Amino acid sequence: VLIAFSLFAQDAHLKFKGVPIDGSLTEFVNKMKSAGFTHIGTQDGMAALQGDFAGYKNCTVAVFTVKPLNIVSMIGVIFQSRDNWADLESDYDFFKEMLTEKYSAPAVVIEEFKRTPQDDNDKIYELRMNRCTWASAFQTELGEIELSIEHQDFQSRVVLRYRDKINTEKVRKQALEDL
Repeated sequence: VLIAFSLFAQDAHLKFKGVPIDGSLTEFVNKMKSAGFTHIGTQDGMAALQGDFAGYKNCTVAVFTVKPLNIVSMIGVIFQSRDNWADLESDYDFFKEMLTEKYSAPAVVIEEFKRTPQDDNDKIYELRMNRCTWASAFQTELGEIELSIEHQDFQSRVVLRYRDKINTEKVRKQALEDL
């Protein structure tokens, strides 16, 4: 029984919405469509979907693979853009609390500005100028979950990334073979 459990544990993958982060891009997208997401498109080993996640409406979900492996290794959830720091921090704190409840305290927390902002307007400005790091990382036996506040393409938002341990290692090994 111990051997069977050990083999099962080695093959276990981190899950996103109850679906193991594994398989081909097409297989994973089909599972997400069955879970209520709408497929927006696929390009260069990345699929974009849209749907509701953890009580938030119209989230974008990015599913990543690396060629030539075509195995899903990372999922990114991009939440609605926010125009002010208070809303961003509220979203971030909500997810940090929920992730802590599910996975225990984050292994890494970096929540800092390069200079001390005077108010919320200063905080959003510092984020937009790339002078702010607001992130937490949760380690599990099956992979890593990263939560962050980010500014990209003129939009500020909370981003959640799920990295499956087994498939991330396969991607790393493929990269090493390329060197």
